[in-house]
Amino acid sequence: DIDGIDKDVRENFTATIEKLKAAGHTIKEIELPSLPKSLAVYYVVMPAEVSANLARYDGIRYGYSKDAEKLMQVYTESRGEGFGKEVRRRILLGTYVLSAGYYDAYYNKAVAVRRLITEELERAFTEVDVIATPTTPSPAWKIGEKTADPLKMYLEDIYTVTANVAGIPGISVPSGTLSR
Repeated sequence: DIDGIDKDVRENFTATIEKLKAAGHTIKEIELPSLPKSLAVYYVVMPAEVSANLARYDGIRYGYSKDAEKLMQVYTESRGEGFGKEVRRRILLGTYVLSAGYYDAYYNKAVAVRRLITEELERAFTEVDVIATPTTPSPAWKIGEKTADPLKMYLEDIYTVTANVAGIPGISVPSGTLSR
């Protein structure tokens, strides 16, 4: 019951839960107070992992290689052309999060909160077999509609990133359509 869910998405989700009840499934509300923190944890930990893992793609040993006269040009042009805008954004954010002075302030705190989220979910799964949420807080948008505002796009991940943060399986199941 988090603010920011589109009215139509909420109604569609509620209708889906009612269908599950009618089919004989037991529905139980649970508290997941850390769920809203999942998004922040994800967008600290994930870029840090992206940055660390993609550091080896230098155009020499791994990945796309752009011919250039000087070694530094090979690095910069290979990474500039070989990675899209969003990948470069995540590498920069991850490098920042892992840099001296920010590692403890961001990364270590995010890892600690990830542990709390995982423990919270483990406790929840002693009471229930499945945790159901909408996949996104708003209906799908047209291709390219939100690319100018990455923050808006990132906020759409609120329900799906929790599984990634906790290292548990997740699935998105179509439950209806909305026309806009």
